[in-house]
Amino acid sequence: MYIPSFYQNKNIAEVKTFLKENSFGILISQVDGKISGTHIPMELDQDEHGEDILVGHLAKANPQSKNLKDNQEVLAIFNGPYSYISSSWYQKENVPTRNYVAVHIYGKVKVIEGKELLESLKKLIDKYEQYSENPVSMEKMSSRTLKQRHGIVGFSIKIHEIQGAYKLSQNRDETDYHNILNELKKVGDSNSMGIAAAMKKVKL
Repeated sequence: MYIPSFYQNKNIAEVKTFLKENSFGILISQVDGKISGTHIPMELDQDEHGEDILVGHLAKANPQSKNLKDNQEVLAIFNGPYSYISSSWYQKENVPTRNYVAVHIYGKVKVIEGKELLESLKKLIDKYEQYSENPVSMEKMSSRTLKQRHGIVGFSIKIHEIQGAYKLSQNRDETDYHNILNELKKVGDSNSMGIAAAMKKVKL
């Protein structure tokens, strides 16, 4: 991913937190010589050696799952908030732009099955069901429901590169920076407010 130097986020701990909070991404891989992508949750975890991995699964009916092979190079893309930035918010004439947060993960795939797959599904369900009034759990599911796991292909991605793009007006002076923050708050939608919050973090 092309990232100008002042937008690169090399704070791995911060990027990992972003991944945990924005785990719905796009898995990109080759399928019969063509690039293919699927929108799925991919959870940040660690393998038995304590190394960072992403864990997820695809439907068996998805052609992308049929082409997943151990040690295949893949790309996982995660997006955070983004917002239009009007150049009318600057002191001097310039072009409009967008602020955004995005992370690219490069790594090698390993197909997971059996107990390892069940454990990954349990972690996924437990993470999101904790907010439910009547949470679902693997332990309470019937054998009939659990049979649906045979319709998926589980995988982990051993991470070998993380790229974080945090384009948050770091190249603007203090006056422009505060003008942008104020205007984003006036827009008031979830993306604008998300970008405003992210901008404040990089200025801390």
